[in-house]
Amino acid sequence: MPQLIAAVHTPFDSNGGLRLESVSSQAATLAAAGVDGAFVAGTTGESLSLTVAERMALAEAWVEPARRHGLRLLVHVGAAALADAITLARHAGDLGVDSISAMAPCYFKPASCADLAAFLAAIAAAAPRTPFYYYDIPSWTGVTFRSSDLLECYAAAIPTLAGIKYTSADLADFERCVAAAGGRYAIYWGTDEALLAGLTLGAAGAIGSTYNFAATEARAVLDAYAAGDMPRARAAQLAVVRIVDLLASHGYMRAAKAVMGMLGVDCGTVRPPLRPATADEIAGLRRECAAAGLFNAVGTPMASRNTVRA
Repeated sequence: MPQLIAAVHTPFDSNGGLRLESVSSQAATLAAAGVDGAFVAGTTGESLSLTVAERMALAEAWVEPARRHGLRLLVHVGAAALADAITLARHAGDLGVDSISAMAPCYFKPASCADLAAFLAAIAAAAPRTPFYYYDIPSWTGVTFRSSDLLECYAAAIPTLAGIKYTSADLADFERCVAAAGGRYAIYWGTDEALLAGLTLGAAGAIGSTYNFAATEARAVLDAYAAGDMPRARAAQLAVVRIVDLLASHGYMRAAKAVMGMLGVDCGTVRPPLRPATADEIAGLRRECAAAGLFNAVGTPMASRNTVRA
């Protein structure tokens, strides 16, 4: 069965600092929902809004809860400064995490796939015993080289390269990635609203933010697909689409964190330049979710413990 890995939120306190005591609850919630792993400090984790020291502390906080709950632990170590990414990769490798990942630098961008490969190779080399996944998210980074070219032409430069976290709209290149080196690499699907498409194209699993609170729907997609019941799989996928659409209408990142608070897992709110949700906005989100029947999907609503900043 393909794995579900939650791209987890970074929990913040009322002052915008790390709230690491929430990590244990996050891990327990994922395990109870049947999620297979945690992807720490990625896009959902607001990684590029964190300092290097904060990202190291966050990775450290996840090690014991992940092991205790049987979760795979993947840590994103990408950064604009190569030296920072190397520091984060070395630290994660020393912690013994299961895998590391890095997206392309998104301000000064590599001019060729070869340049991208060299950047990633230096990061991966800092953790030589840890599998490495390229995090391909061109809509955010602006780096649009084919991931299949990285796998087919430059893999030798990255001996620990294990696959791709693929969050790109190029479905044909996803197929090329799955086929690369005779299917040697694990290609993880990164678009939650279209998980069914990823499964059809050969995804090894999925990494996404909705698995923090809507793993039930994702599991329904996986189960129906495995049973060959496409109508049921499409219905389960549509439930995820509707959840994402509702949260996006409130500002996806802050709304997703608010949902976690409603479920009793305090992840706080978002960091600037993202705008935190107000108390009224969270109350409105709760009403809309209840009216849409979405609390049957995300769990029994609980009093929000989010610290709200206007």
